Amino acid sequence: MSVEEYLEFEENSPIKHEYVGGHLYAMVGVSRRHSRISLNIARKLADAAEGGPCRVHQSDMKVATPDDLFYYPDVVVACEPEPEDPYLEDEPCLIAEVLSPNTEATDRREKLISYRKLPSLRAYLIVSQDEPVVERHYRDERDEWRTEIVGEGVVPVPCPQDAKLSLADIYAGL
Repeated sequence: MSVEEYLEFEENSPIKHEYVGGHLYAMVGVSRRHSRISLNIARKLADAAEGGPCRVHQSDMKVATPDDLFYYPDVVVACEPEPEDPYLEDEPCLIAEVLSPNTEATDRREKLISYRKLPSLRAYLIVSQDEPVVERHYRDERDEWRTEIVGEGVVPVPCPQDAKLSLADIYAGL
């Protein structure tokens, strides 16, 4: 299936599909814990984005990578002007994926490699749903990718501006 065929198909599909190498992968449901963590992150970032140029989406917005892969991240933040396609963000500054047993390998390898190719991306958060730990992949001041494991306190995020995201915020209510 070509990219154009995928985009047309996806716009009319009752279920979401990620597009990798010409193949479709249906998105499946998540656990309550996964959903709560994702919602907590999105809510905190959306509050910080209020009144500014950034948009925060939770699991229903496609992200296109430079190598024509299309994913539905758990949380995506974009602050650049909106792209023409209303179903797509192509210049995110922050992406967060909450790990699930079925997606952990993909989130840690395939998506990490693809997301890092996005010139606009400043950070990619891989969030454990089993323990309060976030693996933060981020670009430093020299535009080089770094990794840190955050097991307490605050997870630095590049956008929205002045956003604060603590582990207590991420895992609230669990």
